[in-house]
Amino acid sequence: MTSSDRPEGERIAKLLARAGVASRREVERMIAEGRIALNGKKLETPATILPHLRGVTVDGKPVGKADRTRLFRFHKPSGLLTAERDPKGRPTIYDALRNSLPGDAPRLMPVGRLDLNTEGLLLMTNDGELKRAMELPSSGIPRTYRARTFGDVTQSQLEDLIEGVTVEGVNYGRIDANLERSTGRNQWIELTLTEGKNREVRRVLEHLGLQVSRLLRTAYGPFVLGDLPRGATDELKKQDVERFVSSLNKGHR
Repeated sequence: MTSSDRPEGERIAKLLARAGVASRREVERMIAEGRIALNGKKLETPATILPHLRGVTVDGKPVGKADRTRLFRFHKPSGLLTAERDPKGRPTIYDALRNSLPGDAPRLMPVGRLDLNTEGLLLMTNDGELKRAMELPSSGIPRTYRARTFGDVTQSQLEDLIEGVTVEGVNYGRIDANLERSTGRNQWIELTLTEGKNREVRRVLEHLGLQVSRLLRTAYGPFVLGDLPRGATDELKKQDVERFVSSLNKGHR
């Protein structure tokens, strides 16, 4: 097929992700569930190519024009699920966000997840493409955590994590870990990693024989938690977001 034979436009899943409807993977699931239609007809494949989103509806509602990429910081408290809804009725980040987001905030998706009992920096964006790019291990974006632990560990043991470690058959990549301070058998440890596998920090520290009593994410890429109060949200400056997106795009050329 020559370039002139190709239909103009982009895949519906990519367009809807950029418009902030959901991530590409979630859009594909929504199409399979029959929730997305074009001119009243349910779409059957995420491979549908469209030049624009006119006539596209999600759950019967027209899709608005794509907003500029926006990124928010949220200081997630412990005890909230990183999910839109929970079948068991447990509170989610969206319950807290309703009270802390400004009135003009778009629909937001979390960049990565924080476990129920993990707190700290959770970035939220309206751009599904940016969300996906920031979550990919190949993007190499560092995430930094502070863990309060109980047990015995040496700086030498923590430094060995720079080579990666295998826990119960799961390979975890390079982790830069440092003992911050300790009182008896209690210590704070700072860890920086780029993979972000499910429960990675807790599993690696428990593998070293430590009990984790508190886990806090303090940074994701260049964005830091700083002194943002627990449960609070703020929007990152447009120029900082544009600079970051530009650097991310350069890294994937």
